[in-house]
Formats: sequence, C-alpha cells, structure tokens
Amino acid sequence: MKEAHLKLLACPECHGDLSLTDAEKRNDEIFSGKLSCGKCSAVYPILKNIPRFVPVDNYASSFGLEWTRHAKTQYDSYSGAKISETRFFEESKWDRDLKGQVILEVGSGSGRFTEQALKTGATVVSLDYCYAVEVNYASNGQNENLLLVQGDIYKMPFKDNSFDKLFCFGVIQHTPDVKKSFMSLPRCLKSGGQIAVDVYLKLEGLKSLFETKYWLRPISKKMRQDTLYKFVSAYVKFMWPLACLIRKLPYGKQINWALMVADYRGKYELPDALLMEWAILDTFDMLSPSYDTPQTFETFRRWFDEAGLTSVEIQYGYNGIEGRARKA
Repeated sequence: MKEAHLKLLACPECHGDLSLTDAEKRNDEIFSGKLSCGKCSAVYPILKNIPRFVPVDNYASSFGLEWTRHAKTQYDSYSGAKISETRFFEESKWDRDLKGQVILEVGSGSGRFTEQALKTGATVVSLDYCYAVEVNYASNGQNENLLLVQGDIYKMPFKDNSFDKLFCFGVIQHTPDVKKSFMSLPRCLKSGGQIAVDVYLKLEGLKSLFETKYWLRPISKKMRQDTLYKFVSAYVKFMWPLACLIRKLPYGKQINWALMVADYRGKYELPDALLMEWAILDTFDMLSPSYDTPQTFETFRRWFDEAGLTSVEIQYGYNGIEGRARKA
C-alpha cells in the first residue's frame, strides 16, 4: 500500500484513525508494517503490501484457491474480449470517466472488475475476505490509484460516508448472512453516492429442480478444495466433447448446466480452450463455496427500501438480480 492511502482506512472495530508503525518500504510502497488504532489500541498487520484485517484462513478460502488457479481467466486483457468491461458498465450504469472520485469494490476476487474500475481514472479501494487479494495485487497492484485490503464485509475498515461509488458483484450470496452483508454496504457511501449490487436469483417451483448444484453442494462444499478442484477439472475435460453435442439438442444448453458443465459456448466469443477454462472455473465456483444463498426479486427490492436508499432500480441481470441506487 502507499502511505498516501492511509487516510482511506479506519479501524474496523471502532472506526478510529490508524497510524503506521514498523514500516518496511519497497519501491515507494509499504511492504510490511503495522496499523495501530489510536482509539481502541487494536493492531493490524500489513503483509506483502496489503493491510490485513481478518485471519488468513476463513470461510472464503475456496475462493482463494479458485482465483489462484484462474488468476487471469476472466480478465479482458487476457481473453481479448470485453466481457468484464461490458458487464461492469452495463450493471453499474456509471460514466467511463470518474477521475477525482473514490470507488469501493467489495469482493474483488482475482480483480477482473478492479481492472475495469481503474480504467475510469478513479481511486479504487478493493476489499476481499480471502487471500485472493494477493492475486489481484499481482495483476493490478502496479496502478498508483489502487488500494487493496483484506477485510470483512461485516466490519469493513473504512469510515462512514467516505466513498463516491460502491459496487459489489458476485459476492453477497456467498456470505453467511446475505441481508446483513447488503446492509453493511451503504454506511461507507457519501450522501448522494451510488451503489450497484447483485445477487443470485432464487428459483421457485419446478424450475428449482433443475439447479442440480444444490443437490451436490451438501457434499462438495465439505470436500478438500484441492481435491474438489481436481475432480471438477477432470470431469469438465471429460464431458467437454459430449457437452458440445448435447448443446445442439433442444434445451441443450440447460441440460449441460444441469449436468454441471458451465458451458458458455454461443454466449461468449472465445477460443474453445478458454471457454473450457471458464467452464472449469465456474463449475468449481458452483460447488465449492461454504455459502450459496439466492434471493427472490421481492426480497432484494425490499432491502433497498429498508436501507433508506433512493433512485432504486432493480432488474434481472448478469448474476441473477442486479440493483442500483443512491444514498440519501
């Protein structure tokens, strides 16, 4: 982290100011050190350029493995496509020039959307709960406008009313308490600030029977992550030629997904090898998280009202349901 970014942080317990001690600098960055709260005396380490406010091992560890194995898979700069760029701007509805603003990203994963947020020229603070922050740093850490933080969505290390914009894509359904996660977000926004959040859609009735990942997850989420990943990788590679034939059938795409092959052929114009990479990544993503709790449209809409947000827009979208609003 850069010393100039210290002002963007606060104690996650009491929101007090933090001071830097025992700093080791490398290439004008703080490689290691301690952040001490002057109010409650809590101390937090800086390790490998990243302030850490949570234990290294936690319920999101499966995502660390996922993004380590697939550090660049979903990056536009890797694929040559504009998949992440399109989703970022269509889902947020933000301008492409945000110089002078400060954006908070909650749940960065490998950093596919961090890359897009940085292109706006804004200062970007990107938080993730797992060690994927290190993967993100390897890809985006050279950008002067980026501060990466390992922290908890329920106790984010930021002061109230600090950010112009906040986005949280593909995250809250994978937390222990989805509503609590959502309600933790608005306090960080300035008055008038914009928020964009999405969540998995809860299917009901007969449609829910075809979400076969929920048949398997009681077992798969308890497996060793490296073992599960090896199984998923071997399974998708074995099924890939068959899935190509199946998708030519009526409802073939839906059948492939029911067979646990995340098949994006026909949706994304990518080389076949990269499409298989996406399939392995997203199939593992369906089976590995400790939590996967989708929501109904009505429930998600109600949370925006309960949070006191204004100019609310809710629609079915990329991740299931997406919502945008402003803080009053």
